[in-house]
Amino acid sequence: MSILLGRAGPLFAVICTVALLAALIAGARAMTHRPARTVAAASTAVPLSVDTASRGLGIRPGFLGLSIEYWALEHYAGKNPRAIDPVMVQLIRNLVPGQSALIRIGGVTTDRTWWPARGLKQPLGVNYTLSRSRLEVARALAQAVGGRLIMGIQFELDSKVEAAAETRAMLAVIGRGTIEGFELGNEPDLYATSPWYRLNGKEYFGRGLGWGVQQYLSQFRSIAASMGDVPLAGPALWPNSWLDELSQQLSENPHMVVVTAHRYPLEGCASTRGRPDYPTIPHLLAPASSLGIAEFLQPYVGVAHAHHAQIRDGEINTVACGSGAGVANTFASALWALDTMFELANIGLDGVNIHTYPGAPGELFSVQRAGSRWLGSVAPEYYGLLMFAQAAPAGSRLLSVSASSAPRTLHAWATRARDGTLRVVLINEDASHPVTVTLGASRLNRPALLERLQAPGIQSASGVRIGGQSFAPRTSTGNLSGRPGKLTVRPRGGAYLVSLPAASAAMLILH
Repeated sequence: MSILLGRAGPLFAVICTVALLAALIAGARAMTHRPARTVAAASTAVPLSVDTASRGLGIRPGFLGLSIEYWALEHYAGKNPRAIDPVMVQLIRNLVPGQSALIRIGGVTTDRTWWPARGLKQPLGVNYTLSRSRLEVARALAQAVGGRLIMGIQFELDSKVEAAAETRAMLAVIGRGTIEGFELGNEPDLYATSPWYRLNGKEYFGRGLGWGVQQYLSQFRSIAASMGDVPLAGPALWPNSWLDELSQQLSENPHMVVVTAHRYPLEGCASTRGRPDYPTIPHLLAPASSLGIAEFLQPYVGVAHAHHAQIRDGEINTVACGSGAGVANTFASALWALDTMFELANIGLDGVNIHTYPGAPGELFSVQRAGSRWLGSVAPEYYGLLMFAQAAPAGSRLLSVSASSAPRTLHAWATRARDGTLRVVLINEDASHPVTVTLGASRLNRPALLERLQAPGIQSASGVRIGGQSFAPRTSTGNLSGRPGKLTVRPRGGAYLVSLPAASAAMLILH
């Protein structure tokens, strides 16, 4: 593998040429920043070229979204719907500038949550009770960020009465106009293998061992009918062969407007050392953890769009099962997030929902109430998502990038915004070696701005900066602080010279 510029195909083709632009490097004295030592030698740079005339896929507004467990909602947003946590609101808005945020409320707690329904006793598998005030918090958060919600609906109980009761309550309190879709269940493919609850040392499962995809589709159809004429989301599956029945499910459920699948690159539930999905930084930055996710989901993009439904990776982060300390909370997660969001946009995915909840190693940010103020701490991964948000403003399109031979740890992406602004993102995932890039683009001969994403090291859990700014140590506003540190880069000979320190990323902005 040479350079990872998305998938080989009509959008981000990898065009192999050989060109070592030593003359550019020798004449770089007038540039704002000097080239660093490259992997091969100080006089060698990796040449890249952006086709400014190419017209690739558009990045859907609201591409970046969040996924929040039911119990975590009040922790992040507060319990008073009239005084929603402003720090969290701003942190969400940062990821969707000028766009509408799509927030999924659910996760493993979808099937452990209920709305008390007449004639039903609280199931043993349920430990969280919805109330009007809790739903009002969800509504207030959506209004504060100018967004919409995907609401998880209890499915493991297999009760039409309960599903209908939850739907009516959410419509009454949150409002139809704020709900993008009702998502039935969470990973129902695991109901027969993952216990719903434990009692007196014994495990109880939501479905028997005969539970299969056709039984699931039948129950989905039946319960969806009991909910009335409402938009549906699903199937919220952990990736497996059940997704091959997606076309059947969409045909049987015309109200299913949002297709959701869950995909994490690594997992700590049952993985063991030596397996490629075991949580380590090299595994997180391996092609299978970014490009591999996109390749898996790509066939289902066409299926969803053929049925006029959007498709999202409805629950994604670095490591599943709430584990991965020393990986999920390091700067490596920022580089992974930045590259993976581009990979998923590159296959035409409509969006992602990054899963976060308090105490998880992969939590994007944490908040706490300090008297009358809210304070937030921002994790490294958030910075990578923030650079993607800056690089992919509403209405932007991906551009074709070509490269000669380069380190496999070098990734490059480019976008053009509606106003014509060109942004090129360069990612160096090599933890030990810097690399220098010469970037060529036709008809561009004016100065550009360079913004860097850096940390003390790839294993760093703090000290991250983007454009010279940070949220550290804590933020009371949700906005970056510190003096901006964008550099000016002037082209020479039709190309820009960019040095990338080890384990860093940079964005070149050409107006």
